[in-house]
Amino acid sequence: MYLTGRRELAEDLFQETWIRVLERGHQFNDKYSFSTWLFAVARNLAIDHMRRKQPASLDGLLNDGEAAFDVPATGQPTAFDMTLQREQNEQISAGMEHLPAEYREALVLRFQEGMSLDEIATVANVPLGTVKSRIYRGLSALEPWLKGSPL
Repeated sequence: MYLTGRRELAEDLFQETWIRVLERGHQFNDKYSFSTWLFAVARNLAIDHMRRKQPASLDGLLNDGEAAFDVPATGQPTAFDMTLQREQNEQISAGMEHLPAEYREALVLRFQEGMSLDEIATVANVPLGTVKSRIYRGLSALEPWLKGSPL
């Protein structure tokens, strides 16, 4: 959803990913973990979709008061913790919308999906050094948003 910006599109690409996995399972190389290959398939589908059609602005798709990419809490936090987390998510989401796609992708795979740097390099089909620089530059670009000021 972070890569597409729309839940409906993310769900469609999710289904298409599994169709591709079934169709092209013979291409899986057990040298890498299955999840790495799966993310590579999903990533390539998202990129193909974005090449075909430029995504529309997400601002028009949100309901009043709805936060973009709001991630639900997993524990039983206090109301203060929930509010603080929501505000941080809003700031991060606002910053993520302004990042180049390659930085956004590296950050999502690293911090949302918990992938190692080597796995991200495999999924993105780039050298390890490129992954490291994308994460560093992405985090650097997010810093003003985390401090509350737009880029």
